[in-house]
Amino acid sequence: MSRALTIGRVGPGVTLQDEGRAGYLGFGLSRGGAADRLALAEGATLLGQGRDLAVLEMAGMGGDFTAEDDMRIALTGAPMQVTLDGAALAWNASHAMPKGAVLSIGGARTGSYGYLHVGGGFDAPKRLGARGAHLAAGLGAPLEQGARLELGEDRGRGTGLTLDPGERFGGGTVRIVESFQTALFPQDEVARFTATEFRRGARGNRMGVPLEQEGAGFTLEGGRNVLSDVVVPGDIQMTGDGTPYVLLAECQTTGGYPRIGTVLPCDMPRLVQAGPGAPLRFVFVSLEEAVELERAAARHVETLDKRLSLLLRDPQRMADLLSYDLISGVSAGDTHKH
Repeated sequence: MSRALTIGRVGPGVTLQDEGRAGYLGFGLSRGGAADRLALAEGATLLGQGRDLAVLEMAGMGGDFTAEDDMRIALTGAPMQVTLDGAALAWNASHAMPKGAVLSIGGARTGSYGYLHVGGGFDAPKRLGARGAHLAAGLGAPLEQGARLELGEDRGRGTGLTLDPGERFGGGTVRIVESFQTALFPQDEVARFTATEFRRGARGNRMGVPLEQEGAGFTLEGGRNVLSDVVVPGDIQMTGDGTPYVLLAECQTTGGYPRIGTVLPCDMPRLVQAGPGAPLRFVFVSLEEAVELERAAARHVETLDKRLSLLLRDPQRMADLLSYDLISGVSAGDTHKH
């Protein structure tokens, strides 16, 4: 019988996600995939496996998950309340999950999207080349209580690793480049946009999030006459009432709202992980600066394994100390014998 994880109670925004579907923009399908792609890479690094494997994305809260077999797990993204058979677990870390154990993941402490990774990934059927749900396109659906999620073959071993995710869960400054319509906005409106401290709106989803601010919206004379053209995640559209709206992973592929700028892909994790009400500011950078920033972000992802460290635990609180897997794959029981 195949290895699996079964779902007990579950939050309304829990879906399977992966790197998404490239190559379908011409058919009206955006790439989709994990909202925080850096968290996807961090989990893969913690488990020593590919970034293309499917994971559970949890929007705001998780649920209860029971292991049908021994497995390895990792937790990344927005830190959430989490226990394994009642014992607290560290976030941004990898752990052993024994057969029959219940993993309980509650609400986010900060941020918006948390991720549960398993050794071997989730072995769901592929649709248009990917396993992840694209809710806006009707591909897949939020996971429900009672679902049984089969796992792929886990070729790795070892747990007990941790990774510093940096400060990206409380909002902050987000870097943007000019869009096709930036020059259409009056200079004083662009200046007011970069001088404004926004708050992430509570009505956001995987298609996009509104930005709230004090005072009047941002207007563009003749903005409703802008022709529809290609839009991408990170584009900041100005809606009819002047409210900025940032497009996310499941955005449409074309749009007619004028765009004042576009968030750099490397800053999207900070944008998507800003929880409701978190402060956000925007600063323009040149295309040359953006290219260098993207190169640095790519190097960061490729060298994540160099940033791994051992997860320190209190032996007095570890009932399973002798079965705990260390970084080398040698158990504490083995080291105890010598």
